[in-house]
Amino acid sequence: MSERRPTPAIGGDDGRGEARAARRRLLAASVAGLALAGVPLAGRAQGRAPTPRQTAGPFYPVEFPADGDNDLVSVKGQPGTAKGELLLLAGTVVDPGGKPVAGARVEIWQCNAAGRYHHPGDRSGAPLDPAFQGWGQFVTGADGAYRFRTIKPVPYPGRTPHIHVRVTGRGLQDLVTQMYVDGEPGNARDGLYTSLGPAERAAVAVRLERAADGKALATRFEIVVRT
Repeated sequence: MSERRPTPAIGGDDGRGEARAARRRLLAASVAGLALAGVPLAGRAQGRAPTPRQTAGPFYPVEFPADGDNDLVSVKGQPGTAKGELLLLAGTVVDPGGKPVAGARVEIWQCNAAGRYHHPGDRSGAPLDPAFQGWGQFVTGADGAYRFRTIKPVPYPGRTPHIHVRVTGRGLQDLVTQMYVDGEPGNARDGLYTSLGPAERAAVAVRLERAADGKALATRFEIVVRT
């Protein structure tokens, strides 16, 4: 399947610069909220074992949204914000030696709060959410850090809550994995999650904390990539 790969939205004067600047300020404030919530923003990824690989699943986008930034809960041209509980997702991409990886392209995609993907192959009958972007991207800087504004993942028939993650970049082995929520009852019945060993499960399952403002959840997902 050929992919139409968009250029990461990191600047440019296309009439949306002011809106993007506002989003960057909001996301910066959100990341500050992660620290206040007790979710550390610094520190080295545990173990240095590469993050386990998992399937991309059948719902990786065949067409990318025009609004392809790292804020999945606000779509340009759509009123309001996405349904679901707001999640501030952040982390760092490092190599097995713990060195931050600059220029890594981190993509995430997930179903909406009703359990449906923005994908023509999802014929579940669950409603779409026009205000949910469904997919986003972020390119890491020198510190290797990434951040997203999205929703808490929810279950759908056959799967426990999860977020798909893909990391690509020059000199990196492409990584596709999935992030799970620690303590979710559905984890024990999910074939992909239970196929992992105990250490691998620990590497891809995160705890969700309450952000300092009390209005959002916050977590960190540290990613170790092969070079």
